[in-house]
Amino acid sequence: MTLLADRAPAKVNLTLHVLGRRVGDGYHVLESLVAFAGTADRLTLDPAAPLGLTVSGPTAGPAGPTDDNLVLRAARGLATRVPGLRVGAFHLVKRLPVAAGIGGGSSDAAAALRLLARLNGLSLDHEAVGAVARETGADVPVCLVPRARMMRGAGEEIGPALGLAPLPAVLINPGVPVPTAPVFKALGLAAGQDLPGAPHPTIPQDMTTGALLEALAGARNDLEAPALTVAPVIGDALKALRGQGCRLARMSGSGATVFALFADRRAAVRAAAALRTAHPAWWVAPTFLR
Repeated sequence: MTLLADRAPAKVNLTLHVLGRRVGDGYHVLESLVAFAGTADRLTLDPAAPLGLTVSGPTAGPAGPTDDNLVLRAARGLATRVPGLRVGAFHLVKRLPVAAGIGGGSSDAAAALRLLARLNGLSLDHEAVGAVARETGADVPVCLVPRARMMRGAGEEIGPALGLAPLPAVLINPGVPVPTAPVFKALGLAAGQDLPGAPHPTIPQDMTTGALLEALAGARNDLEAPALTVAPVIGDALKALRGQGCRLARMSGSGATVFALFADRRAAVRAAAALRTAHPAWWVAPTFLR
């Protein structure tokens, strides 16, 4: 059979409000508007080969051991739930930075589930696909159908696709991996504790770009301040973006990737070129978020 292929786009948290921390499982309760970038990893599946994974690409090294990769975790999980599931050999071209706050591993796992669903004639709303997505990682369910939408709770509450207009953007990662756990630890919430703050703005279907930018300006990423204590270079990246005349600059997820929204694609491309020149060691990607 021919190879099956899919993209695993970067997930960007346009907002990230931390509402508190649950008592039972200790998870933080979030409310976040997520969008997906044109910038992506690429995953292929060879159905004629046994289950396995190889990784190449510019960020393949930091991706870690292949046997523990979320792609294989998702594939093995689905195979245990679907008797006779056809699998194959995956190859991941890793372009997104790792431990970067843009859900690269989760998006890779979601792409693996999409490829296996396609190979086996399963719909993405099949019970087993959804269950394995939840088991594989908190961000995997929202990455399964990569469209802008609200995400709530610990990632288990996924809103409908919002149909937002594409947003010209630049993503920057200053080359410092930032694991999520230390950032939440720096936030300092005890189980059962709420985090005060203004409520998340309402994001309706098919919101105009102007109204969306106004809503985003009134929102925030509650993990930005604690992440700055873990990796101060995030502040340098934000300052660099704000110096390029963007409409909004903010950190994504738990960092260290930051993003900026621009008036149009040309402005984003110009900003990216200037930032690459000024900071050649940084990962810089002009893109659209949608």
